[in-house]
Amino acid sequence: MSNPLAALAAHPEVAAATDQVRGALTELRRHEALRRRSAEAAAEASVRAARASAVLAGARVPMSVVRDAVRGGEYPDDASGLTVRGAVRVMATMEKVATTWQRAPWQALASLHVAAAAGLVDDASLGRPRRAGEQPGDGHDLLDSQGRAVPAPDGPALGARLDSLVDLLTGSWQAPAVIVAALAHAEVAVVRPFVAGNGVVARALGRAVLIGRGLDPRGLSVWEAALVTHGPLYPLTLAAYATEGRDGVVAWLTRFASAVVEGAAEGRAVCDAVLAGRLPTG
Repeated sequence: MSNPLAALAAHPEVAAATDQVRGALTELRRHEALRRRSAEAAAEASVRAARASAVLAGARVPMSVVRDAVRGGEYPDDASGLTVRGAVRVMATMEKVATTWQRAPWQALASLHVAAAAGLVDDASLGRPRRAGEQPGDGHDLLDSQGRAVPAPDGPALGARLDSLVDLLTGSWQAPAVIVAALAHAEVAVVRPFVAGNGVVARALGRAVLIGRGLDPRGLSVWEAALVTHGPLYPLTLAAYATEGRDGVVAWLTRFASAVVEGAAEGRAVCDAVLAGRLPTG
């Protein structure tokens, strides 16, 4: 069987970006703080990633509120609070999902959606793909080069894209983990299989692939925060992935890879703080 990802992995820009990711995460895994305090570093990276993913989904909650809520405090009783709570719950499911996404991808996606969207949608919509005629309530910032909204596939087209996603996740492709993670993230983000919460699920699936494939086994790269700093370029590059053929796919792969490299720098900052005993509280 031919490897459909081989040509992408061999593209000069993608290959260079993949090498940068590998180097950055290899260096991060060697940080001295991880010898004895890896759990503390991973927990802090998870909190930062959850907050960033919620911000990308439209929530506006300070880090201090997220950190306090993780410790048992109350979430704001509004849409932002529910979004943050979902992003935190998704991170809490990561250990399980990181070991199941390849052999049971739909169960993994359903678990992520239940965690992400509880309270945001009715219970009957949790963990199931959109029915024919149902439109997603998110992804409005996915605009093509002409400023037009990228439509979400519906009916049989949606089913076909989900079958392709399953093939991507279950296939034994000889492709770098960052490419598989980026493609899985993009597929969920642009296809939007659920009625809401797709962005949070997409980012969580990408994180699960990076962890499960062993590229970032402790989830220390806070690449979600890097995507926040990328601003509108993040959804615009996802839209290019959906509408501009191979060039759009390459643009997305290199953007995702750059976010992982930048996220590794934040992961190193977390490890430095752990080692010095000065994790921020705000």
